[in-house]
Amino acid sequence: MKFTFLGTGGAFDVAYGNSAALVEFKGNSILLDCGFTVYPVLRQHQLTRSVQYILLTHLHNDHTGSLANVLLHCHYFNTNCRPTILYPDDDFRDELYEFLRLQLQKPERYADFIPLSEVPGITSVDTYGQHAERLQTYAYIFEEKGERMVFSGDLGQPEALFAYLRGMPPKATTIFHDITFSEQNSAHTYYKKLVPLSKDYKVLGYHCDPTQNPKDNPFGLVYHQPDFMLPARLHEAV
Repeated sequence: MKFTFLGTGGAFDVAYGNSAALVEFKGNSILLDCGFTVYPVLRQHQLTRSVQYILLTHLHNDHTGSLANVLLHCHYFNTNCRPTILYPDDDFRDELYEFLRLQLQKPERYADFIPLSEVPGITSVDTYGQHAERLQTYAYIFEEKGERMVFSGDLGQPEALFAYLRGMPPKATTIFHDITFSEQNSAHTYYKKLVPLSKDYKVLGYHCDPTQNPKDNPFGLVYHQPDFMLPARLHEAV
């Protein structure tokens, strides 16, 4: 299992790209979130053909803004490339379908839709209202060969996710958690709020501007971890 981040910035941190990752999981490649900067990065690194599954944390633009572009590109330019969109529940599937219908008219022409439950090893954690009021969001837990990796999505209230993790059997766990350095930003988790929750876990922050990282932040940032970042070199776009 491997996470390769395509970007680690927030909605307005364009220089660092929208937070998204390609996850190599049980022999498959999953695109985890697809904000407005993701499609250009996939093109630059010749990765559009590698997208087999797509999994979304929520429908904000910095997490879905280039989803239609990716589906259209795969359909028209990449032979035998038809991504499958995974959905954690039927209500979210309906919301996502309507979101795509406004752009693609018939989303089923460009992608298959299957419930996440058909892919063993990935658990969704319902975080409704914990990022923005009345907004459906999800965190995801990936487990393979004794390893557990967690992707928080956007989460201003992290307590429920950590309570869920503590209810699971103990296992080496890496948590990629959205983080903010402003206590006034209630839509994301203030870094000091994570300190008492993070015991026994490796926590790496993302969805932030790394230049604003305060000296007393005890958590590493994904941006500074080469093993989790897409190599900087560019290729001919496809």
